[in-house]
Amino acid sequence: MKHNRSREVRFTKHAREKFEVVKHYGFEIHEKEVAKTIQDPARVDQKGTQYFAIKAIDAKYALRVVYEERKDYLLVITFYPVRRKRYGV
Repeated sequence: MKHNRSREVRFTKHAREKFEVVKHYGFEIHEKEVAKTIQDPARVDQKGTQYFAIKAIDAKYALRVVYEERKDYLLVITFYPVRRKRYGV
């Protein structure tokens, strides 16, 4: 995987809609946090062409971001809060 710190991050329609969905459940997540999770993750897993970056957002929860590499940018497919304990973060 190429170094992600300087690559542009773009969002699918689903990912853009997800900001309101997670807000409904009490998580105020912003584009900057999603990008930071990709650029400086605690851990990254891969399944096929998709990457799963994870980074703590508070003492109990972490943000998990599913994305793909494209030629000139990174495309966020979706993201969601998870319990840190489950992922060992």
